[in-house]
Amino acid sequence: MTKNILYFLLIFIIGFSTMTRSKDMTARIKIDTDRKIGKIDKNLYGNFAEHLGRCIYGGIYDPGSKLSDENGFRKDVLKAAKGLNVTILRYPGGNFVSDYHWLDGIGPKDQRPTRLDLAWKTLEPNTFGTDEFIAYCRKLGTEPYLAVNMGTGTLDEAKNWVEYCNVKEGPYYAELRKKNGHPEPYNVKYWSLGNEMDGFWQMGHKDAVDYGKFALEAAKLMKWTSPDIKLIAAGSSNFYGDADPHKWNRIVLNYLKDYIDYISLHLYVGNRDNDYYAFMASPLEIEERTSIVEGQIEEALSKTRRKTPIYVAWDEYNVWYRARGAGFNTGRNALEEKYNLEDALVIAGFLNAFIRNAHIIKMANMAQLVNVIAPIFTSKTDMFRQTIYYSLALYANNSFGTALDAFVDSPTYDTKKRKQVPYLDVSVAYDDGTVVINVVNRHLDQSISTRLICQQGKFDGEFSVYEVNGPDIKTENTFGSEPVRTKEKPAIKVNGKSFTYEFPPHSLTVIKGKIK
Repeated sequence: MTKNILYFLLIFIIGFSTMTRSKDMTARIKIDTDRKIGKIDKNLYGNFAEHLGRCIYGGIYDPGSKLSDENGFRKDVLKAAKGLNVTILRYPGGNFVSDYHWLDGIGPKDQRPTRLDLAWKTLEPNTFGTDEFIAYCRKLGTEPYLAVNMGTGTLDEAKNWVEYCNVKEGPYYAELRKKNGHPEPYNVKYWSLGNEMDGFWQMGHKDAVDYGKFALEAAKLMKWTSPDIKLIAAGSSNFYGDADPHKWNRIVLNYLKDYIDYISLHLYVGNRDNDYYAFMASPLEIEERTSIVEGQIEEALSKTRRKTPIYVAWDEYNVWYRARGAGFNTGRNALEEKYNLEDALVIAGFLNAFIRNAHIIKMANMAQLVNVIAPIFTSKTDMFRQTIYYSLALYANNSFGTALDAFVDSPTYDTKKRKQVPYLDVSVAYDDGTVVINVVNRHLDQSISTRLICQQGKFDGEFSVYEVNGPDIKTENTFGSEPVRTKEKPAIKVNGKSFTYEFPPHSLTVIKGKIK
């Protein structure tokens, strides 16, 4: 009898706890158009193309394929990339750039040398180089962003590449570009001073002082050659062992504070332990690191007379953990990560973090565009859009204007690393009367009924609703089947200060309409 009473009491407690938790699954989002964070830079929706695996060869560039155009560009990939509204494209690396010599990739293709790529253990034919990359950017309608070799490269090499791209005529490398069939300068605006130079894995790895000194001299020559270019310093990427990324950033900023326009940061996250809620919270690290670097930028700028700001560029970010380690990191099929729904939600979390810090984060580049930890995946005869494609596309085609500091009152959860993580992850964009509300419901199995409140003016008219979701958080897309994709939901008609929406579990929802 006593056992039966205890059993029923336990069932009652569990049931009551579940009912209480369900009742608590309500939230509020308050939107005030006066609470501006900063302008959302179009370059938040950038991407990255490295000579790695099948990103360039067999992805972007596949001459001889029936799917390619007269330039060798895969037409199906180009169409899919246009759907991402890629605003800036970083090239040619990545680790690859630290032993890349750009002169190998110009001129007649039958005269270009084949090199051993030590970064990814392949042969590099150099049939795709600077001129092909610029041509691809023009077709895609995106801004080119070049990274120079700060590993095995020289100061002259960096300066001369800028001359080749940006000087109209006269000096040797400008005339060489013209000789190669490109009479007009490319006017490449964005240039990175190397890649991950703090990383022990990097060819030509340097400590912060040596990198700062070398990058400073390169920056001088590059800006003297083309004064209007924007320079990005290689900030911290090395969070392994005893590395001190914050010390690296402080030293680099101190050396380069008078020349750079951005400092780059990198972050990859994963779910090796299959801990869903910790994984959902992982993009919060973006905000933590950004906040620290923002303070370091302010410190550096206090020691200079310059009047222009230095911004943060997250020019590599993504989910990457399955295709790592022996057998995955090198070769022609390296880093071919297959993504599921939970990965798509984490990407939305990254984008929410970028928007919430739009005053200081002015560039972000998902790594990479095709096949290599990428939103687009190809075979010789086909392609499909991975789950993460749809998250990025929703933001890149909708969230512009000004980021608003929304008040979010949401139920929370705890992980081993973080306390009180909101189930609702929210960012808001506002542009000329149009508001875009991006909401990730991190809850695994419960919807959250949310009151959306307009504190200045009122919601007015028909609000479009888009959702990225799927039957299960582990659902993947593949050739011929894309169960995780953007679905347009029934529009909401609103005329007033507030409305209620039920955000489904494990979902990204974008609500777009007018504030009057």
